[in-house]
Amino acid sequence: MSTSEDTTAADQLPLTGIRVLDVGNFLAGPYAASILGEFGAEVLKIEHPIAGDPMRRFGTPSPRADATLKWLSEGRNRKSVTLDLRQPEGVELFLALVRKSHVLVENFRPGTMEEWGLGWSEVHAANPRLVMLRVSGYGQTGPYRRRSGFAHIAQAFGGLNYLSGFPGETPVLPGTVPLGDYIASLFGAIGTLIALRHQEQTGRGQVVDVGIYESVFRVLEEIATAYGTSGKIREREGSGSFVAVPHGHFRTSDDKWIAIACTTDKMFERLSVAMGQPHLSSSNLYGDQRKRLADRDRVNAIVIDWVGSLTRDEVLTRCLAEEVPVGKVNSIADIFADEQFQAREDLVHMSEPGIDDIVIPGVVPRLSKTPGRITNLGPTLGNATDEVMRDLLGLAAAEIARLRSQHII
Repeated sequence: MSTSEDTTAADQLPLTGIRVLDVGNFLAGPYAASILGEFGAEVLKIEHPIAGDPMRRFGTPSPRADATLKWLSEGRNRKSVTLDLRQPEGVELFLALVRKSHVLVENFRPGTMEEWGLGWSEVHAANPRLVMLRVSGYGQTGPYRRRSGFAHIAQAFGGLNYLSGFPGETPVLPGTVPLGDYIASLFGAIGTLIALRHQEQTGRGQVVDVGIYESVFRVLEEIATAYGTSGKIREREGSGSFVAVPHGHFRTSDDKWIAIACTTDKMFERLSVAMGQPHLSSSNLYGDQRKRLADRDRVNAIVIDWVGSLTRDEVLTRCLAEEVPVGKVNSIADIFADEQFQAREDLVHMSEPGIDDIVIPGVVPRLSKTPGRITNLGPTLGNATDEVMRDLLGLAAAEIARLRSQHII
């Protein structure tokens, strides 16, 4: 996949030569490894010889018996290596891989890697240049460090879910997707790249410690500052915003939804023109944001009535003509049909034996000189075990067979 004006070969990507050991499960942390893999890193997915990553069985079944759609998409750009880290020989082999790698990603409950003899002290001793990304619900320190941490719980604890939903109603799970896992992994990828830069400068590795709840909390804009300053607690506001009006989702006459965001007086002036009611933005009515906020229900009612009298396409046409910030509230069907997603190659079609065509999200971010790429879907369990044991660790075929017979690999 590439839209670059100067497409660079895969072996020239910025992270080519970086080897990542991904020993995590599910998404928080491993998604960071996916990002690194898209830009050239070799990612070795370390999995239990029998069970593998539970994400292989989580979500919608796929045409491939060993994988769900979630695994095929989120397990991309990896080689699978089976290794039992609960057996001493498995630990020895893992440390041998650590010595030949640059990054280790894990997302177990704090203390688990230490119980296996693979904590920071052990892996750092094996490879002082190693960068270890550790993602967990509550981070590696603090009184809650040993608690289980899933995205839903972290989003609740970090303050996001409290803000989600309508006033006075039950807080909802935003989007019903594991946002916390993705956000934590993004911070993890950033931290890993910073640590790799430090490693280049000093020759020393370090730990990148990411708590999922902290990652969620960090993106909640001013709520901490507002509470610390005045004691203000932001409550649920549905699809609106406490700082701007009209700012929300509005139903059209063809029973679709449109998003409008008038964050400034100029934006509202443009909307007033689009609605054919330019007088609404006069100084004695709603031309000032403070007046709109003071009469929020009336302003929203005007917009609701106008949007409800037109189809979604009609609202879009009129708003775009006046440069009003507007957009469709897309379902996934809308996304597949949208020309912007198609033009940006945000939907990538891939195939492999047993799967004629599968669509997965494209690579983000887009680099003009060294665009990322997707080399493979989530691999079959252990598809690279022999290759890694033979070519990277130098084991003979008989030794590999013995390890397999004892379920160490």
